[in-house]
Amino acid sequence: MKYCVISDDVKLGQDVRIYSFVNLYGCQIGDRTKIGTFVEIQKGVKIGSDCKISSHTFICEGVKIENRVFIGHNVTFINDRKPRATNPDGSLQTKDDWVCEDTVIEEGASIGSSATIMCGITIGQNAIIGAGAVVINDVPNNTVVAGVPAKIIKS
Repeated sequence: MKYCVISDDVKLGQDVRIYSFVNLYGCQIGDRTKIGTFVEIQKGVKIGSDCKISSHTFICEGVKIENRVFIGHNVTFINDRKPRATNPDGSLQTKDDWVCEDTVIEEGASIGSSATIMCGITIGQNAIIGAGAVVINDVPNNTVVAGVPAKIIKS
């Protein structure tokens, strides 16, 4: 684990594999999960067992990933629907000036490379998200979605 930053408040399960250039803080990682290079996982994130998080992925506060989930390369999660650097009065925003919306990725789901996942949604069990999709709505169990914005292409 060369060049990794893993803070003291991270809870790692058994046999977790973490590759180089990973930044983890305040999160929980389940047993046998694999985390690729150049991944950041923020505080409050919970990742289940037997997951694969591929390289260059960003998992922000508010995300819960259940067991046996595959996250492809360069997947980005979003946790704020109205991001701004400053408030209307021009002052720099702080942690008190935004709303974190939770996102749930249910058991067995797969998210293709370079997908973007909007906050406040649930991706159902065994759902498949196509590469490059922009997911802005809930995805039902056992469906395949793709496109911008993502639409159901197969049930």
